[in-house]
Amino acid sequence: MTRTPSAPGDLTPGRQISSRLHGRRKGKKLSAHQAGLLESLLPQVRVDLTRPIADAADLFAEKPAAIWLEIGFGGGEHLAACAERNPELGFIGCEYFENGLAKALAHIESKRLANIRLYCGDAGRLIESLPEHTLSGVYLLYPDPWPKRRHRERRFLSGAMLAALARVMRPGAELRFATDVDDNAGWTLARVLRSPDFDWAAESAKDWLQAWPQYSSTRYERKALAAGAKPVYLTFVRR
Repeated sequence: MTRTPSAPGDLTPGRQISSRLHGRRKGKKLSAHQAGLLESLLPQVRVDLTRPIADAADLFAEKPAAIWLEIGFGGGEHLAACAERNPELGFIGCEYFENGLAKALAHIESKRLANIRLYCGDAGRLIESLPEHTLSGVYLLYPDPWPKRRHRERRFLSGAMLAALARVMRPGAELRFATDVDDNAGWTLARVLRSPDFDWAAESAKDWLQAWPQYSSTRYERKALAAGAKPVYLTFVRR
């Protein structure tokens, strides 16, 4: 499952939304090749927040036609597939888990992807650092559902986070959210429906039961489907 940093529950928009990270930073020991990629390739593609980002397009060697963000990219397979299929676009991936980061770097190396940049840390801090109207789309695929009631405030798409995302998304940009946990879907949808910044684009059941065109499934999703899970694919449009 993709692990995303949690965000405080429905806070006043404008309040700082950088969040306390939960979950493991590292998993099993990296291979020598993976460890080498963290040393050699990561510095070339890392988003450095110690310096202001005046224009996110400057993060890329060639200015992209548009920029998408994937929050909590897991092993990076979806991120890499999007970048390979759309070389004219720029993709920023955010992931805290070191093993996932190493896997994404392996995809970048093997596919020679020049249009991916990675941020290793709190997605909230990255979002705060981006200029207004930077993003043409955002993916949040299978975030940690935090099923216990006392942990629900850790779920990522709080009211404050939606306001923060609205600031950096262009009008008409899509926020694409997938989950196989009904409670998480309902919780998220309730917050989006009361947001002044987003519309839910669905017109019929097929709009949330079918994945997006040219969507590349993640490893977690394939396992969930094999176990009989029924994911939903929610598309929210920035007003």
